Amino acid sequence: MTPLSCSQCGARNRVAAVPQGQVPVCARCGAALPWLHDGTDDSLDTDVQAAVPVIVDFWAPWCGPCRVVGPVLEEIARERAGRVRVVKVNVDEHGRHASALGVQGIPTLLLYRQGQLTGRLVGAQPKGVLLSWLDGA
Repeated sequence: MTPLSCSQCGARNRVAAVPQGQVPVCARCGAALPWLHDGTDDSLDTDVQAAVPVIVDFWAPWCGPCRVVGPVLEEIARERAGRVRVVKVNVDEHGRHASALGVQGIPTLLLYRQGQLTGRLVGAQPKGVLLSWLDGA
């Protein structure tokens, strides 16, 4: 089960993987739950504990390659809602985990499965490479 907070009412929901094409909804208010959200230094340890693979995107607003990868990750999060989770961590605001995890360049993508780090990609990558990495790592 993956814990997700509703952006509308703030309720914490425990969500199992959902079938392709479906989006999980909040049990309290019925709003769609985010499979892409902003991570923080305080939330990241919990964010990666999920029943589905979690991609953590370490980025910064001034980073050109990050602005290229961002929309691709958003697309993957929408297409695979319920089967993958994307957490975006702005290293300018939340750099503690980036430093602890040895992130030296951005964008850096880390892949977690069941809370364990299983993959790392550095630099902007096309969607096909990201999907192959996600499916094969």
